Amino acid sequence: MANLSGPGCAGEPAPGRIVLLNGVSSSGKTTIARRLLRDLERLFFHMGVDMFGAMRSESRTHELDPSGLAAVLRNTRAGFHRAVAGMARAGNDVIMDHVLSEPWRLSDCLAVMTGIDVVFVGVHCPPTELRRRERHRADRSIGTANGQLDSVHAHGIYDLEVDTAAASIEECSARIKDFLIRAPETRAFDRLRATAGYRPSPPPPFARAHPAPTSHSPPLTRHQRLTASLDGHQSPTR
Repeated sequence: MANLSGPGCAGEPAPGRIVLLNGVSSSGKTTIARRLLRDLERLFFHMGVDMFGAMRSESRTHELDPSGLAAVLRNTRAGFHRAVAGMARAGNDVIMDHVLSEPWRLSDCLAVMTGIDVVFVGVHCPPTELRRRERHRADRSIGTANGQLDSVHAHGIYDLEVDTAAASIEECSARIKDFLIRAPETRAFDRLRATAGYRPSPPPPFARAHPAPTSHSPPLTRHQRLTASLDGHQSPTR
């Protein structure tokens, strides 16, 4: 964690570092993040997108129609990005776990995290193992993770990549810790911003979600209800 500058802790702190773990649902991001909290010598906060989804009123979320749910999820994800950036700008080191399954999510992170040291880690897991993990979880629809594979890693540029099926969580954490010690000055986020043709795209407009207006609105499906609770899933209107 960065120290506050000036006498009596006055002045602006130096920004902290963000370790951004990106991978599909059930790939092991949260487990790695929890292990890193133990293994890293500096004090880090863990901020995951599912944590932010859990802050919402569950009963009110389930009253929304599909378009209202999509608006809430979009606003949640954009707010999540800004909350992580805000914590880092206040001098805190953060482990962020996310599912970058929509192009605007990465573009938004590139924009709001400008000036912050971001170490971008790709978390991989083969399809057969993802299906096995989903079968053992009550809060995931079978096939969700495999449906995200193409979009989540489409940008193709990372500082470091790990595979949670080929290596243990302890080994993945150790690799990330070692990279943080010897990390080069140029980051994946810098290369992504410099990519030919890259244009920062703003998030979809923030929108206020309203409950379904009439009883004729279609009820949310089981997948949409899971999505409402677990923002790592893709929006039903993606």
